[in-house]
Amino acid sequence: MKYLLDTTLLIDHAHGRPEALALVEWLFSQTNDLYTCDVIVAEALSRGDRAEVAAITALIDALEYVSTSPDAARRAGDDRRQRSVTSHRSLPDAIIAGVAWSLDLTVVTRNAKDFEKLSVPVLAYT
Repeated sequence: MKYLLDTTLLIDHAHGRPEALALVEWLFSQTNDLYTCDVIVAEALSRGDRAEVAAITALIDALEYVSTSPDAARRAGDDRRQRSVTSHRSLPDAIIAGVAWSLDLTVVTRNAKDFEKLSVPVLAYT
């Protein structure tokens, strides 16, 4: 499987949340392709103390980094524009969903509803 680890998972892992720790351990124990992207890295590293930033950075360094492609950015813009009347979808979530869509990735997140509404596969945890 191919997974895009969302910001929530990176932060929850750094905070030592048992669900996140177990999920990350399981993801790395399987034969999976694990990714992060520019938006997730920027979000995850935008706050936290030194220890949190170090833990997040260590996890990021173990993932394959992909940049937002033009197709993913267009998809994010289209999704956000089409849904702006019915929801307040964040631009970062729309971009993350666009990256997942463009590379056929499953988003691993605690915020499943945010991504399911953007029509990308999700592996949720609580």
